[in-house]
Amino acid sequence: MLLAVAGALTLSAAPSFAQMGAKPMMHEKTVMVGGAAMYPSKTIVQNAMNSKDHTTLVAAVKVAGLVDTLSGPGPFTVFAPTNAAFDKLPAGTVDTLVKPENKATLTKILTYHVVAGRMTAADLKANAMAHGGKAVLTTVQGEKLTVSKAGMGWKVTDAKGGSAMITIADVLQSNGVIHVVDTVLMP
Repeated sequence: MLLAVAGALTLSAAPSFAQMGAKPMMHEKTVMVGGAAMYPSKTIVQNAMNSKDHTTLVAAVKVAGLVDTLSGPGPFTVFAPTNAAFDKLPAGTVDTLVKPENKATLTKILTYHVVAGRMTAADLKANAMAHGGKAVLTTVQGEKLTVSKAGMGWKVTDAKGGSAMITIADVLQSNGVIHVVDTVLMP
């Protein structure tokens, strides 16, 4: 979920309030994820750490050594699987992936969820509509994800044909945007 995309936006992110030593402004437009407000002035990692729905993802990001990367200026678009998404994996998968000897595999899976650039839902929709209804994105890991309309929502399809629904879109961050997904995507 740590996710160069065709037509990706290359906006530079301003330093977060935390990086400047200030507290987030109370008038910031926040989105609730996992019972916590996600502040646009905080980084992807700072916000994700507060979501009760993303504890598995945060732990995996730490094990993979991706905290500094996802705390950097980016911008990044992250398709962030919830704890329930990780629970859909076969029993023992997460425990196996977080072992030191599997760090490369874990990193590959996590970076498959990250796209360089800040792509809001409107950007994803525009990209999809300009390309026959499907936005094909290149992940930081190097393989493709496809975003397309599915009923009233949007789905992300992985290289193996598996798909995840975007359950919460446009969780803005100082260094990008998160779209919460309900399934772990596989390269």
